[in-house]
Amino acid sequence: MFEATISVADPEVLMPLFGPSDRHLRQIRETLGVTVITRNGSIHVAGSEDAVRKATQVIEKLQQRLHLRGALFSEDVNDILSHVSQATPGVAEQPPIGILADARQIHPRTAGQQQYVDAIANHELVFGIGPAGTGKTFLAVAMAVAALKKEAIKKIVLVRPAVEAGESLGFLPGDIEAKINPYLRPLLDALRDIIDYEQFKRYTEQDVIEVIPLAYMRGRTLNEAFIILDEAQNASVAQMKMFLTRMGIGSKIVVAGDITQIDLPPHQKSGLVDAVTRLRNIDGFRSVELTELDIVRHRLVQDIVRAYDDIKTISGKEKQK
Repeated sequence: MFEATISVADPEVLMPLFGPSDRHLRQIRETLGVTVITRNGSIHVAGSEDAVRKATQVIEKLQQRLHLRGALFSEDVNDILSHVSQATPGVAEQPPIGILADARQIHPRTAGQQQYVDAIANHELVFGIGPAGTGKTFLAVAMAVAALKKEAIKKIVLVRPAVEAGESLGFLPGDIEAKINPYLRPLLDALRDIIDYEQFKRYTEQDVIEVIPLAYMRGRTLNEAFIILDEAQNASVAQMKMFLTRMGIGSKIVVAGDITQIDLPPHQKSGLVDAVTRLRNIDGFRSVELTELDIVRHRLVQDIVRAYDDIKTISGKEKQK
């Protein structure tokens, strides 16, 4: 049995640290198989050496996040528990982007996400490529809102290709606007997680924020705008060229996509795959590859992505036989 003690400067933080009815504490105990008790203003952890080490890191990171934000949520515990054993030694909690959403400060949660955010801050054209749940779209939207609030830009344009993924667009009810709305919903959800509804409504009515299908970009030039292309793997080569050439003076473009989830016809090349090769030597361009280690959704998403990747690898080997 191995033991460790964590000093707590302010005993009043124990309640928000452990969560309602000790929910966060119970989560740590059950996940890592440790015993955690409080005594004389200190937290005592007991268990195997590896489990105690991980539990200590989790509690310390939760304390840091609580101090930084003033509140903790179950997703914070999930996030830290799922990443503490995979985190690169020496990588500290990343600073917030500078936006508040429901008392939570938005900030990169992994080293890969920090690299992505830094690239967006320092380059005019950034590609973020990685699996579902790595924060490609959410962090790009957060950076866009931060730039808007700092008056570094005058407009945010969120774009998505209306490509079907196994279901027919024609069978959806309503007019064309109603038909394309499901494709734009993830972008709207990301925005509403970051800014409140009234602000979102005001920005859209004033045309400060625009959410449109990729096809509607043709013929436009966007100056002083933060332009985000989501699900970029489903843009054709011609569409990608059309989109990238909409960039005007003082604008920034972020392209986000997952090259393992291309829904284009088999004979059609993805514009995202093509563009990464074409643009690699252009000054001002940066491509960041996020991995399963950067997934910050439910802890099972990492395992799901890994399982599908393993199946693809096995299938590829069988075809080679």
